[in-house]
Amino acid sequence: MIKNVPLLLFLLLASAVSAQPVMDLQECLRIGLENNYDLRIVRNEELISDNNVTLGNAGFLPEVSLNSGYNLRNSNSDQYPAEGGEAIETRNSNTQTLDAGLNLNWTLFEGFRVQTNYQRLKELQTVGELNTRLAVEEFIANLTAEYYNYVQQQIRLGNLQYAVSLSKERLRIVEARYQVGSLSQLDLQQAKVDFNADSSLLIQQYEILNSSRIRLNEMMGGDVEQHFLAKDTTILFDASLSKEELFNQAMQHNTVLLLTGKNKTLSELDLKSLRSRNYPYLRLNTAYGFTHYNYNTGTFDRQRTWGPNVGLTLGYTIFDGFNRRREQKNAEITVQNRELQVERNKLALESDFANMWMAYQNNIELTNLELESLGNAELNYEIAMERYKIGDLSGLELREAQNSLLEAEQRLLTAQYNTKLYEISLLQISGKVGEYLE
Repeated sequence: MIKNVPLLLFLLLASAVSAQPVMDLQECLRIGLENNYDLRIVRNEELISDNNVTLGNAGFLPEVSLNSGYNLRNSNSDQYPAEGGEAIETRNSNTQTLDAGLNLNWTLFEGFRVQTNYQRLKELQTVGELNTRLAVEEFIANLTAEYYNYVQQQIRLGNLQYAVSLSKERLRIVEARYQVGSLSQLDLQQAKVDFNADSSLLIQQYEILNSSRIRLNEMMGGDVEQHFLAKDTTILFDASLSKEELFNQAMQHNTVLLLTGKNKTLSELDLKSLRSRNYPYLRLNTAYGFTHYNYNTGTFDRQRTWGPNVGLTLGYTIFDGFNRRREQKNAEITVQNRELQVERNKLALESDFANMWMAYQNNIELTNLELESLGNAELNYEIAMERYKIGDLSGLELREAQNSLLEAEQRLLTAQYNTKLYEISLLQISGKVGEYLE
């Protein structure tokens, strides 16, 4: 009878895992897109960009203000007639003034600066939408990668559970033979050592699996302690991706490239805004005022004045120390730099795509090779176990065959996961990563 604490422990853990709910990739993405805090922040920033696109913010509309005031003045004076005579003294002369006014200021023309501002606000609105799109694409790619990492860790867990079951069977055989005296205590101890080593790896794998689950829960913006299993039991990838189609999609729809193009457009609008200073400006100023005076001395007891006033201001800056010319030259250089950045990013995108595609193809071939290797390792282990059962193979040779089987399983799983990662990256840079939601 086998008495082993690690065995009991992993059996309890396996029982707990099997009782967990199951979630697929689409459900994880749906929850994450709704609850992820980074995405919610980016969407709020996009709303700010939307709210800024108004005629008033661009400067199309006038500014209207209402003001009023009250003033009390107390004064004393001595007046001396020019032809001589007695001085006229005035003490505690109070003047109370109450005024109110409605003012309107409106820039009618400023070298098309207002129109340029409005166009710039609309471009910033598009930039906000692209930033949200970029964040969503990165989130989908990152969560998909972590989801399949979770699948990978679940499969590794199954592989290690199988390895423990093989070690358990070997230990059972060794114990039976030891009881009848056909194997030594050294063989028994070695079998126990190998069984404990596999059990230790299995327990460590539970920790790795839980760490991946916690990361997934964090990305989904939920309870990090929520327990669930991935629905997928293997890592499937699309081996039929079209290089030409993905490349064309990347050059046309890559979000980073589109954002670089928008930055160039914004620089061109900044230059256009600076050039508006080459034109004169025309401003309208109008107001309606009311003023009431109270006197306690003099000829009048009180006085009221009211009425509108309208004015136009036409101006032009003749000389400003060559600053206008300098700023426009610098803006032209900035536009040139933005054009260079667009070309640089295109070249970088081509380079990244070429590297990803080559790695994707290589990992597909590697996966096929590892599938064949796994088949050979399984057959090799079956033969080794049969020979071991009839006493024609040593425990060390059986252990070597078992390790070869486990390593083949791990290599295949790694190749499948890496291929999936390159598939995700190719779809992300081509703007098609949203297909994982379907």
